[in-house]
Amino acid sequence: MWRLRRRLRRAGHRPILFGYSPTFETLQGASGRLVELIDRRVDTGDYALVGHSLGTVIIRTALGQLENRMPAACFFLAPPMVACQAARFFSRFRLYRLLTGEMGQLLADDTFMRHLPMPASPTRIYAGVGGPRAAWLPFGMEANDGILSVSEATGSFAGDVVEMPSIHTFIMHSKRVAADIAGFLDRRGRPR
Repeated sequence: MWRLRRRLRRAGHRPILFGYSPTFETLQGASGRLVELIDRRVDTGDYALVGHSLGTVIIRTALGQLENRMPAACFFLAPPMVACQAARFFSRFRLYRLLTGEMGQLLADDTFMRHLPMPASPTRIYAGVGGPRAAWLPFGMEANDGILSVSEATGSFAGDVVEMPSIHTFIMHSKRVAADIAGFLDRRGRPR
């Protein structure tokens, strides 16, 4: 996210990075810290949230705690919108459970994932389509980013979806993603 932050700064925005560790904290703990950060750093609703992968789950969890301080826009990069195939597969293994903790297990829980709130503000999803496709691979010929299929990254979301020729881990490095976010923010009045 450092590169995306630098590009957004160059475009005149003031991004703040938020770090978390799925190994050492719970989803409620991380989302509570995000709410505290927003409370400390944002005076008005004139801000946007950008999340990648599990970060989007943290954002969606935090939405219920933001009350009247909702973001002006949200940008989700490679978000798991439903329980994803990779999480369901790897959640059986102890190393995965150790490294990803409670958050990794929740990514495999379809009921939990489907009931996470979505922002009321304009939201744009960036789904990667740079993953490999072959009949013998887990996603077959379905468009994917190597970790999530496009259908897992969009779920039942009927809003604005942008497909990017990126893989999951590096979608935030895309110049096109940064330019699109900056352009969207500029058109909406430059939320932070």
